[in-house]
Amino acid sequence: MSSLDDQFHSAALDDDLTATLDARGLRAARVGDDDQEGTHRWQDAVARGFLGGEPTEAQYTESFARNGYRRKIGVYDAAGVQTDVPVATFASWGTELTLPGGSAVPMCAVSAVTVAPTHRRRGILSTLMRGELRTAVSLGFPIAGLTVSESGIYGRFGFAPAVTATSWEISTRRTGWIGPVAPGRIDYITREQGRDAATDLYERIRLATPGEITMPGGHWDRTFGTRADAEKADKLRVVQYRSPAGEVEGVAVYSITEDDDDWAASTATVSRVVAGTDAAYAGLWRFLLTLDLVGTVRASELSVDEPLWWMIDNKRAARITSRDHHYLRVLDVPATLAARSYDVEDVIALEVTDALGIADGTFVLTAGETPGVDVVDDPPLGVPLVRLGVEELSAMLLGAVSPVTLARAGRVETDDPHRIARVFAATTPPRLSFWY
Repeated sequence: MSSLDDQFHSAALDDDLTATLDARGLRAARVGDDDQEGTHRWQDAVARGFLGGEPTEAQYTESFARNGYRRKIGVYDAAGVQTDVPVATFASWGTELTLPGGSAVPMCAVSAVTVAPTHRRRGILSTLMRGELRTAVSLGFPIAGLTVSESGIYGRFGFAPAVTATSWEISTRRTGWIGPVAPGRIDYITREQGRDAATDLYERIRLATPGEITMPGGHWDRTFGTRADAEKADKLRVVQYRSPAGEVEGVAVYSITEDDDDWAASTATVSRVVAGTDAAYAGLWRFLLTLDLVGTVRASELSVDEPLWWMIDNKRAARITSRDHHYLRVLDVPATLAARSYDVEDVIALEVTDALGIADGTFVLTAGETPGVDVVDDPPLGVPLVRLGVEELSAMLLGAVSPVTLARAGRVETDDPHRIARVFAATTPPRLSFWY
């Protein structure tokens, strides 16, 4: 953890948060990192909130051992029957978000947000979110982010979909490979070897893709089934790509579901492809699309602009669906905008509104090789102005949506949306390759 992450992890709960819930007969408290029983009951509430079954002993043990990096909050109702089980949960931690240009900024990641059905419509979620965002702001986080199960919830807090994910289903019998033939070799490796290789590769490549964040603790073990509570880990197969020089440049993990009616029409579900070079990307995907006895290949959390599209000869053999995935929320406009790079030199003004009063104001962005942001009382004359909410600013931060589109949708106001769009354009489509 960085010093900022440490400070956030151990920070006291926001006074307004605790006072508001106390006035409603509820108690908010941090679940201590050493409180094993409290963590188990918190996990019970999270599992219930996401429609899961009761956690097993292995899941209790693994969760307690691996989730110490999370700042866990529970809301408790002393008038209930199970007073030790939270009626609401909230987790957050410090991470890094990659911005266009390869820079990274600290980000407050949010997860495990639940409210029991018995306690809905009492403002619990709003109180938790507002309080934790205030804490993040007070410590200097310029942005917050989350992946969501219910996308209609978080807009009122200023979050917006900044990264779209695609899911692919490819009929391998209907298409052929027209991409490059990679010069390296593919080998099967153990799940442990795959986990270690992916960990190293991802750390080297995540700064090349806007939208990616530091991998949270325990996620690689979940992906590769190398934790004691992993389900169906025996079904996972792992391969690596090595360059002619012997360097490991890519890893893929997949599983097979057999077709009982046609054994040559099995389905391969690709859990993850981590490719550090174009050759590794081509080599791994060619391998996956030519697996014996497989008629369908499925993969998710892919980019909206995958090179794979141009590597198969029959585009209609691929059924691609898009879904909102990574939501961002700008907390500090000057710090966030000054941290990313811009491909054009220009000066624009942004008049930002924020219902929570966190990031509103008028700002002048000087885009270029060395960007800068000034806070002003009024937009200067002769500089194009865009009026927008913090939600819209968060949506276009990584270049996933054009200000031209937002203007046509009535979400931003500006006399020159094309000029604003050129400033915020990004050459690499943003991606987040996992859920958290």
